[in-house]
Amino acid sequence: MADTVWNTDTGEAVYRSRDPVRNLRLRVHLQRITSSNFLHYQPAAQDGKDLIDLATFRPHATASGHRPDEDEEEELVIGWQEKLFSQFEVDLYQNEAACQSPLDQQYRQDILKLEDSGRRKNRRIFTYTDCDRFTNLEEHCRKMTTAREVPSFLVERMAHVRRRRQDRRGMEGGILKSRIVNWEPSEDFIKSHHVINTPLQTMYIMADLGPCGKLGYKNYEHVLCTLKVDSNGVITVKPDFTGLKGPYRIETEGEKQELWKYTIDNVSSLAQPEEEEREQRVFKDLYGRHKEYLSSLVGTDFEMTDPGALRLFVNGEVVSAKGYEYDNLYVHFFVELPTTNWSSPAAQQLSGITQTCATKSLGMDKVAYFSYPFSFEASFLHEDESAEALPKWPVLYCEVLSLDFWQRYRVEGYGAVVLPATPGSHTLTVSTWRPLELGTVAELRRFFIGGSLELEDLSYVRVPGTFKGERLSRFGLRTETTGSVTFRLHCLQQSRAFMESSALQRRMRSVLDRLGGFSQQSSIHNVLEAFRRARRRMQEARESLPQDLGSPSGTMVS
Repeated sequence: MADTVWNTDTGEAVYRSRDPVRNLRLRVHLQRITSSNFLHYQPAAQDGKDLIDLATFRPHATASGHRPDEDEEEELVIGWQEKLFSQFEVDLYQNEAACQSPLDQQYRQDILKLEDSGRRKNRRIFTYTDCDRFTNLEEHCRKMTTAREVPSFLVERMAHVRRRRQDRRGMEGGILKSRIVNWEPSEDFIKSHHVINTPLQTMYIMADLGPCGKLGYKNYEHVLCTLKVDSNGVITVKPDFTGLKGPYRIETEGEKQELWKYTIDNVSSLAQPEEEEREQRVFKDLYGRHKEYLSSLVGTDFEMTDPGALRLFVNGEVVSAKGYEYDNLYVHFFVELPTTNWSSPAAQQLSGITQTCATKSLGMDKVAYFSYPFSFEASFLHEDESAEALPKWPVLYCEVLSLDFWQRYRVEGYGAVVLPATPGSHTLTVSTWRPLELGTVAELRRFFIGGSLELEDLSYVRVPGTFKGERLSRFGLRTETTGSVTFRLHCLQQSRAFMESSALQRRMRSVLDRLGGFSQQSSIHNVLEAFRRARRRMQEARESLPQDLGSPSGTMVS
């Protein structure tokens, strides 16, 4: 007794198996140790007095004059959803008046056959399967963390969700639905799909730990192990298989406290090599057919860009704005595509306005967090093959405004930034400025009325795309530095040039250089590559010459 190492980890363990769950076999061993009263109180031995014999604490014989071995120790091998009747169920279902359902009638017939044949193999260990009432009551009567806790609305609604009996779902779960997203759900649809409803099958391995001759009382029933299996092959065992961790212990309550130990082991038979090979072939064939089915849904025509063209996808976010004078900010932004070589779909929206956001103090600055998402698509096709034509990249313009109590707006700042030319994730901080009008009257007008100087054309923040002159002068324009706006951009690029793997293409730093050699950068790379090849040929030719011709002394005349 003192050397017994008990397993105190009664938490659940999760396994995953591709084999049918009907092949699962568990060996349960249950054994009575002794009365726990003897364990709690052991009188100290005194000199000159005999010790109390352990036979005093052994269980007494029954009225028949003997005690069966199965009352002290029992071991069974139990299969998945195998029904083993308890003494309570045997006594209950022998009474025909207690059988009210077809399942009760079936249990009655099985019990009568077992009693007549005398082939009942269990006495204390029994099971509750997925169809029994115990499973239903246990799922709907889960204990709270505290006795005074009141169930919330979600707990009450979740108590009615059936997460078991995958055979009751019918054939609906195996049919591929074409409409994965239902944009106009009905009330019944919402009630049945508002939670993840993974079907489960449950099984309980129980033990009747009543005294000898008093089996069949509900208060002596104890749960030894809980098994749950879902449709994905996930097996949940609570507690875990014993293995080498030692047995579990159960201490009964009442006047005659008893101590029991039990172990749970997985004794499922292993598959033969021939069966494993056949199973692998079946899975390979199944996965191959599933792959073909998915390919037929996707199709073989992958949308590709035109030769020499680049497609740009941008998923962006207006993250925040900080450092501005007034509160209740919002951002108006748009993307300007160069007039040459760039285009976008007709239905593409290249501008947006964020929501109005109140600022919060963060250190010395006031910050407004927008988290406003946007996305757009654009295509680049270089048609000018002249070396002097440098491709231009799209520009993101932003305008920050504020609202007062009377819903009048003020301009807080203008800014612009060129979109990144490399794919990936980028965080850009755009510094802004606003036109400044000198004098106290202008500031009072800005504060009370809301009016201030504005730009008629926002592209004037940089060089406008419509400007045709050589120099753009802003002489006389007074400005004031205000705050900054943070953008987060995720850029994706698609082009046929990305499939090229030559040494020259690997050296190119910009995606523009991969578009067929139209830009000035690719021309420079071509010249350098030609120079390296010529130099390598010259070195090879020099090494092939005789040494007397290659040396300076060989050219002298004697």
